[in-house]
Order: sequence, then C-alpha cells, then structure tokens
Amino acid sequence: MANNSVRRIKLGSNGLEVSAQGLGCMGMSAFYGPPKPDEDMTELIHHAVDSGVTFLDTSDLYGPHTNEILIGKALKGGWREKVQLATKFGVVYEDGNFSIRGDPQYVRRSCEGSLKRLDVDYIDLFYQHGIDTNIPIEITMMELRKLVEEGKIKYIGLSEASASTIRRAHAVHPVTAMQLEWSLWTRDVEEDIIPTCRELGIGIVAYSPLGRGFLSSGPKIAENLSKDDFRQQLPRFQLENMEKNKLIFERVSEIAAKKGCTPAQLALAWVHHQGDDVCPIPGTTKVENLNQNIGALSVKLTAEEMAKLEGLASEDAVHGDRYASNFYTWKESDTPPLSSWKSAE
Repeated sequence: MANNSVRRIKLGSNGLEVSAQGLGCMGMSAFYGPPKPDEDMTELIHHAVDSGVTFLDTSDLYGPHTNEILIGKALKGGWREKVQLATKFGVVYEDGNFSIRGDPQYVRRSCEGSLKRLDVDYIDLFYQHGIDTNIPIEITMMELRKLVEEGKIKYIGLSEASASTIRRAHAVHPVTAMQLEWSLWTRDVEEDIIPTCRELGIGIVAYSPLGRGFLSSGPKIAENLSKDDFRQQLPRFQLENMEKNKLIFERVSEIAAKKGCTPAQLALAWVHHQGDDVCPIPGTTKVENLNQNIGALSVKLTAEEMAKLEGLASEDAVHGDRYASNFYTWKESDTPPLSSWKSAE
C-alpha cells in the first residue's frame, strides 16, 4: 500500500520527478562491510517503494557490479515502473586502487553494462561518478547526450564536479542533477557548488546526509566497523578525530531530544530544509532505519534551530577530512579545455 507521506519533488528543470527522499543502495553490497543477503535487501527495497521512497541510487562501482544485479532482480515483477533508477559510471576499482574514466568508449560500454545488469530498457538518471581530469568534460557529455538521444538514459547527472566543470558540462546538454556529499558535518559545497547548481536549475542529490552513520550513531559507530568497512580509512573515523567530533553528536542529540526526534532524523531534516531542489539519499540495510529516515520528513525546524545546528557543526568544529588523500573529489575535478582535445585528435 503506497504511503503518500513522502512528497514528490522536481529534480532539476528537465522534467525528472522523484520522491523527496531517496534510498542509497551502496551499503547493501559494498564498502560498508560484508554484502547483505539478497532476499532481505529485496524486501527492504520493496518496503521503501511501498512507503513512497521511489528514487533508488546505485553504481557499477558497488560490488563492483553486484549492487546493480541485486536491484535489477528486486525490480522484477512490475516494480520497475514504480521507481526512478539512478546509476553511475566512471570510477574503476581494480586491485585495491581507484581510477577514473570519461572517454566516450568507456561511457558507452558502462551504460550498456549497467542496462544489462539492471535488466532494464533505460536508466532514469545516469551520473558520471567521478570526473576524468584527462578528458575535456564536453567529450564525456557529448557521448552521454547520444545515449539520451538513443533512449538508453533519460537524464544526465554529475558527481563530485567543480563549479566550472558543471558549467561546461551543462553547456553541452542540460545536467539534471548533481550528486554531492552534504550533511551537517560536510558543508564545503555551500560556497560555490550549490549556488552554481541553483543558477543553472540543476537538482541537488545529497549523499551521506547522515555523515556515513556518524550523525545517527555517534562515535560508537567507529568501534563496530568490520575490517573491510571502508570507513576505517576515512580521517574523520580515526580515533583522535572521533574523540573530538563526538561533541557535535552530543549536541545534535540534545537538540533532538528536545524536539522529540532521533539525532538521525534531526540531521536529515536539516538537509531537507535546504530547499525543494534537494533530495538526500540516506542508505540503510534495516527496515526500522528506513522508517526512521522517512520520519525526518515531518520534523519541522525553525530558522533559529537551523542556525543553532549550523553553529555547532561549523567547518572548523569538524575534525578530519571527509576522504583520505587518494580519493578524487570536486576540488580536483577541472578538465582540460576542449581545444586541447581537438588538437590531439
């Protein structure tokens, strides 16, 4: 039975409509410890869709490939028509190392691979997961535009792109959504990236809106990570930083207690209050957490409460970078000019 408590929003200005909260599916298959059982995750996906959370987020990187296969199976039997399906390409994970590709052949091959694994005729939103700084963004976008023309994808997204990269990409073909990390404790995108998206009419998809679990569980999360959980490598999850960051969690918890909601709901409500062009995609593998996340949509915050939250989680209050130095982020995502590519051809 569909639950209409999850409102719908227009993501970007090209016609894509999604649930105001999505479901990040990465942790079901990869990076956050061992993969979870397919049957349980299928049940969770169906419960999400029945509850009104219809925007599903995956990537060919998750597994690699196994998360797309899981989602493809979960959408059999009439579920495909009920969802907006987003997947990503471009980050290659081999032998413990990450690299990034945006060349046209790779773009096309990735799309064909995702269509096959998801076992669908088209992908609603196809993101470039990371920006290939060796290839002009225009070249990548031209191939994506062809995939739109062929009906293989409906809308184009970018992830971890700088403001100038977003502008150049958008000039080739409208970018529908920008996926970026945005939460109470990750706010560096607010200065340049968010205003650029708003100026161009690009929707904002906030990943890790709960600080990879920190804003829902606090410092104790670091004690319970399995050895193959990639959060073990993240600077913020190191013991000395956790020790300092726990103050933020304690204060969020105090405000949440006064509001009669959980810390996770408060942190998620803060993202929802950023505007109707923002869709957070918290990931979870548990039905009770999913229900709790949906509950965040009905938590109302005053301007005073927003300011208080922002004050306690300001940039200088958070200890540790969001990624280790071997990760590519929007800060290093500028690409060569198109003219350099033409002359090299």
